[in-house]
Amino acid sequence: MANWLFYAALILIWVMLLYHMFLMQGGYRHFKTFERVIPTWEKRMVNLPTVSVFIPAHNEEVVIGQTLQAMSRLYYPKDKLEVIVINDNSSDRTGEIADSFAEKYPFIRVIETKLPNRGIGKSSALNEAMQQSESDVIVVYDADNTPEKMAVWYLVMGLVNDPKAAAMVGKFRVINAKQTWLTRFINIETICFQWMAQGGRWKWFKVATIPGTNFAIRRSVMEQLGGWDVKALAEDTELTVRVYDLGHHIRFFPAAITWEQEPETLNVWWKQRTRWARGNQYVVLKFLGQLFKLKRKRIIFDLFYFFFTYFLFFFGVILSNGLFIINLFYELHLNIGNVALVLWGLAFLLFLAEVMITLSIEKAEMNRANFFYVIFMYFTYSQMWIALVVHSLFLEMKRILFRQEVRWYKTERFTKKTMEGHNETN
Repeated sequence: MANWLFYAALILIWVMLLYHMFLMQGGYRHFKTFERVIPTWEKRMVNLPTVSVFIPAHNEEVVIGQTLQAMSRLYYPKDKLEVIVINDNSSDRTGEIADSFAEKYPFIRVIETKLPNRGIGKSSALNEAMQQSESDVIVVYDADNTPEKMAVWYLVMGLVNDPKAAAMVGKFRVINAKQTWLTRFINIETICFQWMAQGGRWKWFKVATIPGTNFAIRRSVMEQLGGWDVKALAEDTELTVRVYDLGHHIRFFPAAITWEQEPETLNVWWKQRTRWARGNQYVVLKFLGQLFKLKRKRIIFDLFYFFFTYFLFFFGVILSNGLFIINLFYELHLNIGNVALVLWGLAFLLFLAEVMITLSIEKAEMNRANFFYVIFMYFTYSQMWIALVVHSLFLEMKRILFRQEVRWYKTERFTKKTMEGHNETN
């Protein structure tokens, strides 16, 4: 019995590893070709739609100033652009700083959330802004984001040139990547397992997932959906599934780039990633029963991916590790012996190859230091996710069983690092 369980665990692990390799190949191909459409798309940028940039902000005095400075440099006709800071029950200088930019730049304005949206979370704040704006396109940025000046232009360009797309998704980079060992790991994770995997899903399946920031969506679609789901901790993933269920698609266009701050301490990382994991688990549980009723069947690939990642894959990892540890103290008569060691070694080499190939698309990331960080990451950061997913699933099951109210955690910010000229030169 123990042998069969071990075989099952190894199969689950290797299916995920090979699938990620498949996505990395697609993402790399997308990276090599996505810019080819820009010259043609540029010619059609006439009669531009009006755009509202939503920035939900709760106690963001540490970062909101530099964020709004980046917004002031956005390349888009200012008579068709408005930047809306949603001051959500802040008790610090967020409102004061935002007001100072609103006085200087006519296209920036500040709104205060009102009941029932006040102080509940990001989704409620976004719904408030939606009620107080009328633009054709809605763009969302988190309060710690500094988009490059062409970011909004490229997001809107995608919508103008792809009428079937409900939303356009850009890529994000880590602004404080070199701050701590943790931010270095997150930077590698972001490039390899978020935006590169995003590129792979778009290349192979024409599917993309809306992130929490740096995306544009048609207002008509948001009104049809009735806004954001206030019960979802990962409002972005939940919105993705509902957009596809309407019959639309979402396009990934990495020309639109934003820089964002990532957690610099384990405590902040744990809380943020727990919210992400719980949010994705909520989406899987919410839509799993409707899997074959969804209008756009391609989204099944993403739902299955989240189900495999947050349920089957981590179950396989925990099972294999558990059996291995138990066998050290109690003879389970496992007869796979050296085969398991070879497979574990190959899994590590596959992980290393995937990450280094992916990092090669960002030339600044291809260095000796990152090579050693990737090795260290496999044995530390990657393993931390196991405990985190188990913890998140326990909390989510507890919420469902006891019908607990969802509590949205706002990521703690740190003193913002400069972008070393990225906004000025891009």
